[in-house]
Amino acid sequence: MMRKWNLFAAGWILFFSSILTGQDAGAGVYIEEVNRDLERATKIIRYFSENQFRTDIPEYGLTTIVDFKGDRMVMIYHKVKRYEEIRFSQWEKIESEKVKKSMLRTKPKTKKIVVRNTGETAVINGFRTEKIQLIVDGELVEENFMTKDVNIGEVEKVMGKVAKIFMKEFRKEMTEGQEIYDKLKPHGFPVLIKDYTLTYGLSPVSVMEIIKLEKKELGDEIFYPPSDYQRIVPETPKK
Repeated sequence: MMRKWNLFAAGWILFFSSILTGQDAGAGVYIEEVNRDLERATKIIRYFSENQFRTDIPEYGLTTIVDFKGDRMVMIYHKVKRYEEIRFSQWEKIESEKVKKSMLRTKPKTKKIVVRNTGETAVINGFRTEKIQLIVDGELVEENFMTKDVNIGEVEKVMGKVAKIFMKEFRKEMTEGQEIYDKLKPHGFPVLIKDYTLTYGLSPVSVMEIIKLEKKELGDEIFYPPSDYQRIVPETPKK
């Protein structure tokens, strides 16, 4: 079984590094997507600007904001009107330690990654797509419905910063993601991804679908918690 981070998450982060190059100051990208598994469908809303991005999961009342320039990461809990804020560099250090410990228990091997164009086409949420299969070590792990209706030349910048940061701390995972990104990029941008890594046959366990993608002006307030929310101050661990 492949670790999801290696291929799906790392590759998806690198795809979003195609979102914002060449945009005017203040411009950004707004994305609505739905993630599905065998049990539920979850809507996710993403906002990207030059130095910041935000992810909302309305069903859970959760928002995550990352500000690279300000070195801050904010977790907002809307149901209780509270939020936590830490330095992004601090979070990065904590997560890198977790990954390093995990790697000590496993011996990741180099995988043979092949991308195959099936020649099949479909219109999904208004985007014209072609189905591209991702095959790893001879096993079908993803089907990506790619579109060229999204101008990749216009859509590239913030997540490039994410990719650079994670390449430093999570080089093994991001190297695989980079290879996937490089092989899929000529086919366009993924509108629908069917992930088969945790199942057998062709019954997808995980599906990511882009419902809406548009460029729009993003105000600074999008990347801050509401003014009437209370900040949670973590207790200092006792020595």
